[in-house]
Amino acid sequence: MEQTLKITNVMADPTRYYIYQYITKQHTDVTVQEIADSFNIHPNVARLHLSKLEDVNMLVSETKKTGKGGRPSRLYRLSDDFVQLQFPFRDYQLLSKIAIETMMTLGEPGKKALYETGKKFGEELIHNQLPNNKTIAHLSFEEKVEVLREAASMAGFYPEISNNPDRTKIYFQVNNCPFKELARENMDSVCDMHIAFVQGMFDVLFDDVQLLQDDNMIVGCESCTYRAILAK
Repeated sequence: MEQTLKITNVMADPTRYYIYQYITKQHTDVTVQEIADSFNIHPNVARLHLSKLEDVNMLVSETKKTGKGGRPSRLYRLSDDFVQLQFPFRDYQLLSKIAIETMMTLGEPGKKALYETGKKFGEELIHNQLPNNKTIAHLSFEEKVEVLREAASMAGFYPEISNNPDRTKIYFQVNNCPFKELARENMDSVCDMHIAFVQGMFDVLFDDVQLLQDDNMIVGCESCTYRAILAK
């Protein structure tokens, strides 16, 4: 509870909150100067905000040489620590871990159920994000991509989405994994469930989608990236 109160106090400052949100969306470490420029504040003020976030272990930092000469720069990135701010405290991470490990004891039926459940929640997320006055059949390609972007953002993925000119492929990049803490201990099952979640999102919007994963942040990549190959 003491750590929760410290985090709440630190995040009460609006600028600090938005700085933290900014960092969660970056693929690489950030510098004091980058934060100063992005938020139009003095570097000393930026450094203070970053230090406050580091004090409560929401960020970590290290000093590195930039290769441009001069003094080494201090680089900041998200901490791997899991942050929960529920009142009263509820350990949903532990509950999720118990549920996933229980499913795994069931063997193949458990894995299949976990996959199907992930797919179902992905489908529901898209349906909940659809405009009130439109059905999927009446959405343009661009509108479908925007629904996908909004739904993925709602899920906390901080996505980047693009497509090739002939609209036969969509490139879907997840910059934040909401399941990261669980995936470190149950990589295969959690990542399979996550892929099913993404597959469910695409299946609602597009016909006959083949989803391929190219990168996985759990094995050291900067993000999880997917290629969705669409039927012509």
